[in-house]
Amino acid sequence: MLTLPAIPFPVIDPILLQIGPFAIRWYALAYIAGLVLGWRYLLWFARRDWTPFQDKDVDDFLVWATLGVVLGGRTGYVLFYNFGYYLQNPGDILMVWQGGMSFHGGLIGVVLAVVLFTRLRGIPTLSFGDYVACVAPIGLFFGRIANFINAELYGRVSDAPWAMVFPGGGPLPRHPSQLYEALLEGALLFLLLLLASRTPRIRQTPGAMLGILLAGYAAARMFIELFREPDPQIGFLWSGITMGQLLSLPMLLIGLWFFLRAYRR
Repeated sequence: MLTLPAIPFPVIDPILLQIGPFAIRWYALAYIAGLVLGWRYLLWFARRDWTPFQDKDVDDFLVWATLGVVLGGRTGYVLFYNFGYYLQNPGDILMVWQGGMSFHGGLIGVVLAVVLFTRLRGIPTLSFGDYVACVAPIGLFFGRIANFINAELYGRVSDAPWAMVFPGGGPLPRHPSQLYEALLEGALLFLLLLLASRTPRIRQTPGAMLGILLAGYAAARMFIELFREPDPQIGFLWSGITMGQLLSLPMLLIGLWFFLRAYRR
């Protein structure tokens, strides 16, 4: 029997601290870190001369963003990835600490939050959305690290020297696709948007940075899906396409449209 090389999976307890029924989970801390660091980063933008919003706007938007991420992310997962199960077990929808969040759903939630918030405040929607887009990769980075700690959303079987045997993933080594996503969707996209925000022509063109986020994330996600194991309750859709790729395709087209439309102006 052929044995593929693998490195040990660094088993980390998903629960950082537990006192009686109260538990602090890495998954929850990842979301808290993403929101808090994103809030501070958005405050840094608010103090620049070229942004059309103030510190108070950012402070108030934190609540809107939190609701958009949590409600949108959970709703997206329920509808896109496991609707049949939650239709039979509606009480489990509220158990977000067990995992099960969709970036595409969270994105829709945050977009709705931005539109409603900016209309109430009289802030240009696309301009504010551009800087919220710059913040998004922070949450993506920590979210994927939490997925890795939870040993969930792992990759396909691989003979790569860095492949790992994941708990619950069978005896064969697999791609640590969560780390690929943390690097591409998180760190690399963050640096790309930081560079864009430092480029006067781009930052002065509303919608351009939002387009970069949408197209950049979609391209990275569609690529990484080639290494990521499809969700077991869905599997491959057709011709090897996954649900993540299907949801990312319109996002890619919309992102390119936003960027080209903004840049032509």
